[in-house]
Amino acid sequence: MATPTPALRLRHWRDDDLDAFFDLYSRWEVIRHLGPHPRRALQDLDEARQRLTRWHERGADLQPPYGLWAIVPDGEDRPVGTVLLLPLHDAAGPTDEVEIGWHLHPEHQGRGLATTAARRLLDQVDRPVLALTDPDNHASQSVARRLGMRDEGLTDRWFGLTARQFRTVTESGRKAP
Repeated sequence: MATPTPALRLRHWRDDDLDAFFDLYSRWEVIRHLGPHPRRALQDLDEARQRLTRWHERGADLQPPYGLWAIVPDGEDRPVGTVLLLPLHDAAGPTDEVEIGWHLHPEHQGRGLATTAARRLLDQVDRPVLALTDPDNHASQSVARRLGMRDEGLTDRWFGLTARQFRTVTESGRKAP
């Protein structure tokens, strides 16, 4: 018997989400696998406000489904995570690659929210998409596998980090065009 798909909404992070944003990104268990080293959790609401403002600026020119999306379970108004779909840059500059990623509050992990939110974005894109995970982030790697993404191994191409790279595949099992 299939597990029911969790009901959720995706929307942009709003200024009035600051407390939820801080609650999510001030937790070491969320931040420990995100971004360049040294990784550091948000320290206070001012820092959270600055980061949320940068997110708004980064997403301002992106057309849906691209962007940084708040994951909000149905029946709630408070976001419990983020799903992102963003163009990738490497050391040479912009590329034709796109990244999908997800971050969830620890109290909401293991319920299928990340998989459902990511699937919703992937279903709107007709191109290959990468998921880049910390080599030790087995939970995110499991999400990528549940999404049917192929593990392409370790890479040092992105963000000056070593990451395990996954790529969407076509139904026939070939890499997406």
